[in-house]
Amino acid sequence: MAITFPRDILASFPGWSTRFELLFRQEQSRMASGRTLVKDLGSPLWQADYQSKTMRPNELDRWRAILDSLDGGIQQFLGYSLSRCYPASYPNGSWPAGSFTGANANLHTVGANNKSVRVSALAPGFRFKTGDMIRIGSRDLHRVQEDVTADGAGLTPIFEVRPHLWPGTVTGTAVSVVRPHCYMTVVPGSINTDADMATGRGSVSFSAIEAR
Repeated sequence: MAITFPRDILASFPGWSTRFELLFRQEQSRMASGRTLVKDLGSPLWQADYQSKTMRPNELDRWRAILDSLDGGIQQFLGYSLSRCYPASYPNGSWPAGSFTGANANLHTVGANNKSVRVSALAPGFRFKTGDMIRIGSRDLHRVQEDVTADGAGLTPIFEVRPHLWPGTVTGTAVSVVRPHCYMTVVPGSINTDADMATGRGSVSFSAIEAR
């Protein structure tokens, strides 16, 4: 069976995302007065480091093969924070039973500042906590910046997210809170799969960056 991309390699990853943060594409200029000017060269991109636990030789070789399939930094995979596969208030998707599946909410409103949203079609009373992640559309990943609670109809107040919304973001787009992801590629040269000489056991680590 052919492997398709972006590949969801993290669904069975035996480890953790030790870093998941924004890489700001900015430059600084310092004036004679001491003032520092900062200029954006583009929207920030998500970057991550992943580290596995120690594995037996057979499992280590399996993960070497999985990472080989990404052809270095060529092929994309679904990148997400392993600590935020679900909202903090709902471990393993434990929201009330109903029509909300975790992936069928909608973008109700885009704020005029292009960094705030309202989300509809959530479970009644659904709670977002600061640090939760949401995916808008197929690949736009955002981190929630404030605590909000949806009303009885599943509509939130307006709340801020980061990064700012990408160009072309429109109302009515699907919003997901289940393993919210962006598309990522491995940073070339970052893969480490060293094994212990005596036991053959080893771990896998690699870095990744969002690929638009």
